[in-house]
Amino acid sequence: MSSVAVAVAPLSLSGFCRSSGQITAGRALGISCSAINKHYNTNAIVAVETNSSTIGAANLTATSSSESYQNYDRLLPCSSHKSTPRVEHLVVSEEGTVLAFICKSLHLPPLYVADLIQFGAVHYALVCPPPPPNATEQQIRIFKEVTEPSVLRKRASIKGKTVQRAQKTFRITSVDQFVEPGMYLRVHVHPKRFPRCYEIDWRSRIIAVTELYVVLDKPAGTSVGGTTDNIEERCATFATRALGLKTPLMTTHQIDNCTEGCVVLARTKEYCSVFHGKIRDKKVKKLYLALAVSPLPTGIITHYMRPINMAPRLVSEDFIKGWQICQLEVMECSQVPWPTTVIQDKYCIEDCEWPCKDYAYECKIKLLTGRTHQIRAQFAACKAPLIGDSTYMAAAIAEMINPGLNPFGKYNKDFSCESEKETAVINWIAQHGNVPSVAIGLQACQISWDDDEHFYEAGLPWWRREMA
Repeated sequence: MSSVAVAVAPLSLSGFCRSSGQITAGRALGISCSAINKHYNTNAIVAVETNSSTIGAANLTATSSSESYQNYDRLLPCSSHKSTPRVEHLVVSEEGTVLAFICKSLHLPPLYVADLIQFGAVHYALVCPPPPPNATEQQIRIFKEVTEPSVLRKRASIKGKTVQRAQKTFRITSVDQFVEPGMYLRVHVHPKRFPRCYEIDWRSRIIAVTELYVVLDKPAGTSVGGTTDNIEERCATFATRALGLKTPLMTTHQIDNCTEGCVVLARTKEYCSVFHGKIRDKKVKKLYLALAVSPLPTGIITHYMRPINMAPRLVSEDFIKGWQICQLEVMECSQVPWPTTVIQDKYCIEDCEWPCKDYAYECKIKLLTGRTHQIRAQFAACKAPLIGDSTYMAAAIAEMINPGLNPFGKYNKDFSCESEKETAVINWIAQHGNVPSVAIGLQACQISWDDDEHFYEAGLPWWRREMA
C-alpha cells in the first residue's frame, strides 16, 4: 500500500488538520477548507495550502513535496526567515525506523528529520484518525483500508485498545522509534520558530530560584511551554540551561507569547501538581500592567467569551448560554506618553494605525478569571485595545468605523435567521489582524500565592525602561 501525505497549512479541523498562526474567518468557525489542484506522485498525495491571510481557499495550489519546497539543512541555527507552514500527514506503508520512513516519504535529509524529532515536531498514532471532510477519494479509501476491523485485529500493537484510544496522538521522541504499516504520522516540516530565544540573556531574567520552583521574568516574543511543533525553543528549556539544572523545568501556567512578565516554572512534578491545585483553588493572584490606547474606568469589567479554543477570542457584553464568564478589575488607570517610534522599533512593537497617538493609558489589572487572551479581548471590546496588539486592534478600528460590525457588541442587532448571524460572525472574525510578531503593551507584573507568602514582581515593562 502506498503512503498518503497531505500537506496543509495548519487548520482547526478534526483528523488530519491542526491549528497554528493566522486563520481565515471560515476556518475559525471550524469550516473546512478545500485544497484544489492536487498533484499526485508514486509516494504521496500532496495538497499544499498557504497560511497567508490574503489568500483564500479557492486560490490554493498544490505541488509535489519533493519538487518545489526549500532545500533543507538543519533547524539550528535559527533563521529569522519565516517559512510557509507545512504539515505532512502520513499513513505508514512499511515497517522500520521513523527516521528512515519520513526521509524516504518526504525526501528530507536525515539530520533535518532528526532535528524535527528533537523539536517535538513529529507525532504518531497507532491507528489513522478519520480524514477531514475535504479528503480525496483515494485518501478515504486508504483510511478505510488501514482501519478495516479485519486488518486491525491482526495488529498486535493495538491489542486490548479501542480504536478511539489507538487514534490518540503522541510525540515521537527517538529517531529509532519503530513504525509499522497502518500507523499515522504527522510531521510539522516547518515548525513555528522563536528567534528571540537566542537574543535573550536568560540568566538576567531569573527573578527567584527555590528548591521547588523558579520565577522567570519572561521576555516577549517567546513561548512559556512550547507549541505543538516546537518544545525546544521555549522559556522552560532556556531557563533550565541558564541555571545549569540537570532536571528540566516544568510549565505551571501560561501567558501569551507576546506578553512579558512573571512566570512560575516547577522544579519537580510534585510541585507542578501542587501549583496547578493552587491555581484551581484561586490561591494564586496575578496582576498585570496594560498599555492601552484609551482610558478605562476603575472597577470590574465583565464579558462572556465564546468557548472555542482558537484565536481570535470573541467576547460578548451580554450573557450567552454556554459562553464563559470573563472578569477583570481595573485597579488604576493613568495617562502616560505614547511610546516614541524609537522605543517601538527597539522592542518590535507593531504600528497598528490607531488614529490618535497623543497619549497612552497604563492600567493596573487584577485578573478575576484566567481566560486565554482575556485582557486583550476585553480591552478591545471596550474600545481600548493594547498598543501593538495587531490581532484585536484591527477589529476595534473596524468597529469604530462601522458601528454594529461586532455582532456581540453594544450595537448588536437581532438577526432574522441563524445563517445571517453566522455570516456576521464570520465577517467579524475576518476584521481581526495577524498575530503580533514580538511584543504588545502587556506585562504580568506581579504574581503571589498563599496570601502573599510567596510574592514576586517583574522588572519595568518595555515602555518604561527608556524613562528609568
